[in-house]
Parts: sequence; C-alpha cells; structure tokens
Amino acid sequence: MADMRLIVAGAGGRMGRALVRVISETPGAVLTGALEAPGSVLLGKDAGVLAGLPENGIKLSADLWALSANADGIVDFTVPAATIANVAIAVERGLVHIIGTTGLSTSDMAVIKSVTSRAVVVQSGNMSLGVNLLAALVKRVAQSLDESFDIEIVEMHHRAKIDAPSGTAFLLGEAAAAGRGVDLHARSARGRDGHTGARRPGDIGFAALRGGTVTGDHSVIFAGPMERIELTHRAEDRTMFAQGAVKAALWARGKQPGFYTMTDVLGLADF
Repeated sequence: MADMRLIVAGAGGRMGRALVRVISETPGAVLTGALEAPGSVLLGKDAGVLAGLPENGIKLSADLWALSANADGIVDFTVPAATIANVAIAVERGLVHIIGTTGLSTSDMAVIKSVTSRAVVVQSGNMSLGVNLLAALVKRVAQSLDESFDIEIVEMHHRAKIDAPSGTAFLLGEAAAAGRGVDLHARSARGRDGHTGARRPGDIGFAALRGGTVTGDHSVIFAGPMERIELTHRAEDRTMFAQGAVKAALWARGKQPGFYTMTDVLGLADF
C-alpha cells in the first residue's frame, strides 16, 4: 500500500511542528499538506524548516480544500472553531480525520459525530498510550470502589494553555463516570471558590493548574476513609501525542465510517 498522505492542521504551532517531525520519521506516512489559520504570519513558510528539519517543499496554506485534493487524512490539533470548519471539508474529501483538539463543546462533538456515518473520525482528548491506559485503569478502579471514595482529578499545564480543565482531564473524568455508571456533566464539581459547603457525595472533582512550561501532568485521586489511591501520568514531551496521532491515522486508514477513539486504536475497549 502506498504511504498515507497526511495534512497537518495548525502546522505552525507547537503540536503541528511535532507532527511534521513525527510524520517524517514514520514508515507508511508522508506529509502532503500543512494548514494554518488565515492571516497567520507563517503562511508560505516551509513546514520542514519550521519543524527544525531540512526544507521539504510543503508550504503553509490556509486553503484546506486545495490541500486535500491529494490527501488521505488530516491530523487536527487546533481550536474548536477551526476543527469544526475542517470537519466539513474532510467529509467531502473522504479524509480520515484525527482530532486531538481540546475544549470541544457538546455541540461541537455533536457536529463531529454527525458526519461519522460517512467519514472515519478518531477523536481523543489525549493521544498518548500512557494516558489511555491510565483512563482504562481509572474506569476499572471506579467500578471497584463505592462512593465512600471521592474522586478528584488534578491537572497542570504550561502557562499558555487556553482551555481548562484539559481535554485529558475530561477524558479521565469520563472514564471515572463510566466506571461509576453516572453522567459526568451531572456529577462534576469544578471551580470551587468561597463558602462552597461540604463536598457532595459521588461528585467527580476537577482542579486545573497553569504555569511554567509543563507539558501535561494528570492525577486521579480516589480518597476514601483513612486511605488514598493516586494514579498519575506525567508527559515529558508533546512528541508522544504526535506519535499517537500518527499511529491513529495509520490505524484508521481503510476502516468503515464511524466514530473511534484511542481506546479502539490501542485495543483497550475490553480492558
């Protein structure tokens, strides 16, 4: 089979540049397009040079329709509005769409899922093997412990991150909620401040920290009577997210239209 031709959305950003590097190192994948926001000062720049590689001749463009004429997939770590705009073109072009964008709303997810009868979409709040294994463990522990164990999710990211809690925190929260058999949106506790009263039994709490250059730290705490269990993942380099996303793209090629997650990619659905 020929190499999978991939477009990187947000190619001028930190994740975009990491994706360009990983694609250049991955057998079976080749960069065919580099997408950036209209008006970006990086438009026209060489994607390879921006990623710290030799010049590759792929210039950053804001025209996804043109870029996608000769592509098999798009890897998208951008912002919700850009991702939703990309969804429409990806489905029309028949592209595999790998979505690592965080901060997606319920309505954004509804739009994404609405195309999956015709398109292959892999979406995850985190593309790393370690985080998705952690989510599987969180679900199993939540199934095993009753509501006498409170669940708190603590995350920390670099000072420039614009959404909170992180997509990974929500991924872990959804895993905990699934283990408990509850609706996360109905049972989450966020933004505690002032005189809040006692903790409501069964809630899943979130705390978001921002500072420095932290790539991403996540802990899920099960706090029970006289004991505490803590499951933690620390990301040391965003390259691991790029590697997971490219792995997802190669896995998704040729799959039947549908909505998939990294649980499917990594074979953790029955864990």
